[in-house]
Amino acid sequence: MSTTYDSPEVLDRREGPYGEVVLRRHGELLQIIANGCFLMDTSDGRSERLLVDAALEALCDRPAPHVLIGGLGVGFSLAHAAANSRWGRITVVERESAVVDWHRDGPLGELSRAALADPRTEIVHDDLVDYVNETSATFDALCLDIDNGPGWTVTDGNDGLYSPAGLASCARALRPGGVLAVWSAQPSPEFEETLGNVGFQQVRTEEIPVARGVPDVVHLGIRPE
Repeated sequence: MSTTYDSPEVLDRREGPYGEVVLRRHGELLQIIANGCFLMDTSDGRSERLLVDAALEALCDRPAPHVLIGGLGVGFSLAHAAANSRWGRITVVERESAVVDWHRDGPLGELSRAALADPRTEIVHDDLVDYVNETSATFDALCLDIDNGPGWTVTDGNDGLYSPAGLASCARALRPGGVLAVWSAQPSPEFEETLGNVGFQQVRTEEIPVARGVPDVVHLGIRPE
């Protein structure tokens, strides 16, 4: 007989520079809430894995590509990338120190412990928008999952990432032929159009069916050679 859980249990609550972040347990699930907005939980992970796989597939046979994962979240994307020996270096940019702590010393470590110990993995504590705008590093793939989508951001400052200027910064951080992959809780034809307008090629959207409502998606675009 299954057990019914009426309300989630708050495991940790932090006030940071971007507002409140909360880690909750609801039954067997762990959930991350930011400023009262549900971000993600440990229920599935199919779309986070597709985010990584679609980027790798778009790179064809490029040897040991370097991937930047934007947002540590519950760790699905990092764990999936680290489980694939085709990836070279794996850089994760996460702005919330609480989220990093929950993985290194807390309950989310169950999902990411092996990946964090992988010598290819580097965790960068920074705001992804600032990092992409300012970094001199270049990557073969950017896998971005910091919001519920281009039109549903967690904080107002994230809007700029999906603008023409923000996408131009993403293109600068990519090596020629590199791939940009952006997770979203719903399709966005407008974002697809913006990707094409700033020069990304082979723009497409891959859908991940969900139990109810519109599908999750991954938006993809290739920086020209």
